[in-house]
Amino acid sequence: MTNPRASSRKAIFDTVRAIAGRGLTQSEVDHIERAIEGAADTAGPKSSECTAHAPITSQQPQTIGRRGIALIKQFEGCSRRRPDGLIEAYPDPGTGGDPWTIGWGATGKDTSKDGRIGPGTVWTQEQCDARFNDDLIRYADEVSRAIGSAKTSQNQFDAMVSFHYNTGAIGRATLTRKHRAGDHAGAAREFARWNRAGGRIMRGLVRRRAAEAALYNDE
Repeated sequence: MTNPRASSRKAIFDTVRAIAGRGLTQSEVDHIERAIEGAADTAGPKSSECTAHAPITSQQPQTIGRRGIALIKQFEGCSRRRPDGLIEAYPDPGTGGDPWTIGWGATGKDTSKDGRIGPGTVWTQEQCDARFNDDLIRYADEVSRAIGSAKTSQNQFDAMVSFHYNTGAIGRATLTRKHRAGDHAGAAREFARWNRAGGRIMRGLVRRRAAEAALYNDE
């Protein structure tokens, strides 16, 4: 089921990015978030009859926090910088080929031109940062919709966004079902299962899943 609040926020951010003609920095995202929250606080009902009711509050965050962003950046990096300052794509370490990755872990569509990210794709640092900001919003929205109304702390949300950013599996993972059921200990144990790429256990994925589980457990 679509989360109306998350959809409204996404529409606002999409509109701002379209007007700006670029992605948003984290500082800009933070300022817009504060403006949205401030508008929500001052736009309540006016009649005394309505204000007698307690405000409805969300049980979960809607956007990834600073700890989640730091965790993703720690493991994704923004490597393969060429002498001319451009950043080039690299093959998946598990398969030696697809999916090719660039910047802060971007895969799939090449937003700088028609086509997909692959051998020969190069971006500027600004393009990498803009795509990262767009992806954070998209993945956070998908996590929000996947976990529904389940009570969720900011750290739990951040850990799941990092997990989804890397795996794309939030919609089908047992981790998600356990979290929705309130089995947080069971959900935390599920992170470790997602440690393979190309059929092989990858040390980098083992470390990342451990870091995500630790963040998830730090409620």
